[in-house]
Amino acid sequence: MSELVEKDILAALDAITASGDTQSLIAADRVQGLVLRDGNIGFSIEVDGLAPETLNGLKAQAEKAVKNLSNVVSVTCILTAHRRTQEKPLHNSTNTEIPTVFKRIKTVIAVASGKGGVGKSTVAINLATALAKAGNTTGLLDADIYGPSMPHFLGIAEKPQLSEDKNLIPIHVDGIHTMSIGYLVDSEQAMIWRGPMAQGALMQMLEDVAWPDLDVLVLDLPPGTGDIQLTMAQRIPVSGAVLVTTPSDLALADVIRAIAMFEKTQVPVLGLIENMAYLDAPDGTRLYPFGEGGEAMAKKLKLAHLAALPLDAAIGTNGSHEAFKKLAARISKSIKETA
Repeated sequence: MSELVEKDILAALDAITASGDTQSLIAADRVQGLVLRDGNIGFSIEVDGLAPETLNGLKAQAEKAVKNLSNVVSVTCILTAHRRTQEKPLHNSTNTEIPTVFKRIKTVIAVASGKGGVGKSTVAINLATALAKAGNTTGLLDADIYGPSMPHFLGIAEKPQLSEDKNLIPIHVDGIHTMSIGYLVDSEQAMIWRGPMAQGALMQMLEDVAWPDLDVLVLDLPPGTGDIQLTMAQRIPVSGAVLVTTPSDLALADVIRAIAMFEKTQVPVLGLIENMAYLDAPDGTRLYPFGEGGEAMAKKLKLAHLAALPLDAAIGTNGSHEAFKKLAARISKSIKETA
C-alpha cells in the first residue's frame, strides 16, 4: 500500500474529534498501531478519559471514515485504554517487571488466534509435544484463564502437587511440563473475573509454579485481543507468536486484529498456521471443506505460511503427526533467525 493511502487514512482520522476532547484523534495521539496490508487496514484508538457511552459511536465513526477511502478492502478498529510508553515495547517497559522465572526459560512462543473455534489449543498442545520430542525441555501454559481447555484435551483430572517452597509443580504429560488454571478449579465452575483478576491469575501461573529450566515455554493464549494479551506483552519476554486460523476468507479480519495487537506490542509474528486445511478421503482424494485460502491469506498479509494441518480427529494431542514435526522445526528455525 502506498504512502499516499497512509496519509489519506491519517487525514480521515484527523477529521474526527472524540467527545470530550478538544483535539482530533491524530492531534491527541489517540491513533496507534496502524497496519496496512493490501487494502486491509487495522489500527487502535486509545480511549483513556473518554466517556464509555461514547466509545461504540467513536469506533463506528472512525471505521466508516476510513472505509470511505478508495481501494480499501476492510477496516478493523480496536479500542484500548492503555497508553504506550515512550515508543518502547510494552514488554521492555520500565513500569513493569519481568518475573525471575524467565531467567530459567530460554524461549517463549505464544500461540494465538483472532477468534475461538479454530483449534488453537489443539495446535498449541501438539506443537509443545513435538518440540519436546525433538529434544527440547518444553513447558506448556494454558493462558486462557476464562476458559481453560488443557485439562480436557490432555485428559488430566488430578490436582498439581506442592513443592517444598509451596509452589505448584507442573503436571508432566507426554514429555511436557504443563500448567492450567483448570487444574485448580472445578471443570463446571464459571470463571467470572474482571481483567485485573485474570491478569493476576496468569502471573501466578508463572511466578508461583516450580517450572524447571526450559528450552521452550509454549503459551496457549485466549482467543481475540484483551487483558491477557496485554499482560503477556508487558510482563513476558515473548520470542515470537504464531497465529492459528482456518482457510476461510471470513477469518481474514480476525487475523488482522491479532497482527495489529502483536505489532503494537512489538512481539514478532513468526507466521500463520492454517488449521483444518484439508481432509483426506478414504479413496485418496484430498478435500478442502473450508476452501484453499490459507497460503493466499499468508501471502496477502506478508507472513510465513508455517503449516497446513489436516482435519483429522485421529491426530490427537501427542505431536507425532508429521505436520507437527515439520511445524516444530520451522518455528525453531524462525526463533533462531529473529533472535
